[in-house]
Amino acid sequence: METNDNNLRRWQRRYVLGAALIFPVSPFLYLQGRYTRWKVGVLPDAAGPKRGTSGQGEKPARLLVIGESTVAGLGARTHDVALAGQFAKNLAAKTGNTVEWTVVGKSGVTARQAIELLLPEVPDKPFDYILVGLGGNDVLKISTPMRWRHDMEELLGLLRLNNPDAVIFLANCPMICLSPALPNPLRAILWELSKMHNDNISELTSKMDRVFYYPQPADVTLDGFFADGIHPSESGYSDWAAAMMRYFAQNYEW
Repeated sequence: METNDNNLRRWQRRYVLGAALIFPVSPFLYLQGRYTRWKVGVLPDAAGPKRGTSGQGEKPARLLVIGESTVAGLGARTHDVALAGQFAKNLAAKTGNTVEWTVVGKSGVTARQAIELLLPEVPDKPFDYILVGLGGNDVLKISTPMRWRHDMEELLGLLRLNNPDAVIFLANCPMICLSPALPNPLRAILWELSKMHNDNISELTSKMDRVFYYPQPADVTLDGFFADGIHPSESGYSDWAAAMMRYFAQNYEW
């Protein structure tokens, strides 16, 4: 616990120091962000049902996918070919079970907003598996390391309280450095924060029971991955879900 606290304080100090250093150019960074948002536009959520089934096993398992825009399926036509459907397909293949998946996602939410806005929308039934897709907006909205840790710890605690037997997976914090839509220096600054959030959540979950984090991948295939330079395309969701399942299968027993 002492090591965890020391690391968290160190990340917080780095955050405060970085904020002080970039303060003089913050108006320019704000304009960069606004221009990028205008240039990229806003993709719609994936259409179609927010529930579905994957696999043909005899024993059905329930999967909840909860989180931000990637969970809402921006960049894909339907949830079947977005993160939820693709992850469910890979989970069904790994377990040999039929997977009944449910999506609770909203573009733009932070971890705190997921607690306030998304948890009340989760169906009142236990899930066997949960995939949490958060972190992008906590980077873009400059959440502090302490805020990120506190909110994620609370969210995971509430998910565990309502789903005591579930295996909980967490998708990686965003690979900001690979986003072609974000200009420098904004991209470089956000990437440093994303790396801190990545290390932070990795440390938090490392001691949790049946909570598994997929760290920021080093070998992402960029060809066709992005739909708009920020969100995955349908092929991007497919590759990402498959990579996560390979990692979880190779590094954890569940």
